[in-house]
Amino acid sequence: MKTFSLSGVKRNAIGKKDAHALRREGKVPCVLYGGKEHVQFSAVEKDFKKLVYTPDIHLVTLDVGGKQVEAILKDIQFHPVTDSILHVDFLEVIADKPVVMDIPVKFNGTSVGVKEGGQMLKKLTKIRLKGLISKIPATIEINVEPLKIGDYIRIKDIKYDGITFLHEPVVTIVAVKTTRAVVEEVTPAVAAAAAVAGAGAPAPAAGATAVAGAAAPAKEEKKTEKKK
Repeated sequence: MKTFSLSGVKRNAIGKKDAHALRREGKVPCVLYGGKEHVQFSAVEKDFKKLVYTPDIHLVTLDVGGKQVEAILKDIQFHPVTDSILHVDFLEVIADKPVVMDIPVKFNGTSVGVKEGGQMLKKLTKIRLKGLISKIPATIEINVEPLKIGDYIRIKDIKYDGITFLHEPVVTIVAVKTTRAVVEEVTPAVAAAAAVAGAGAPAPAAGATAVAGAAAPAKEEKKTEKKK
């Protein structure tokens, strides 16, 4: 897991008015919880860039008023219009206490099914899990190379030592499905096979129509005789 350092200043005043004032100065109101006490502090918004705008997860070393603790980013709020950071929650990490995190999934390789024309569906790009911080991986690695068309990988198919996955075991992570292109390739082949089979069927006798046509005048002659 990558590490990240962030410095903050403890807040003396707490409330909406103080929070608005901090944001006008380019700072973000933050809170650290999970330890012996909640710590309210602020940090410069631009310092969050490499922590927030990345798919990677980090173990954060927080320095607030000269006191350092290890934490993880637990929640973040953005302004609905400007996307500026409004508030950040950190959870203090304790070595022997499990934490819950959303870990990104990394799909390795190109599946057999995709090479055959199938389409890969990535159902989950992050997986929620629980474990000690020392056991939590930076990414969930999944090898998709063996997957054929119609195959899939579920939560119950992956195992990590000391980790509990917080999804239902039957939840699909990734699957390979048939595409329209594959169906269109099969259809002409089926049509060709049907044409060959049809060619082998016996054709109607050419003389059958002639015989039926010859019988018609005979019936007409009988009708004429009755009229006489």
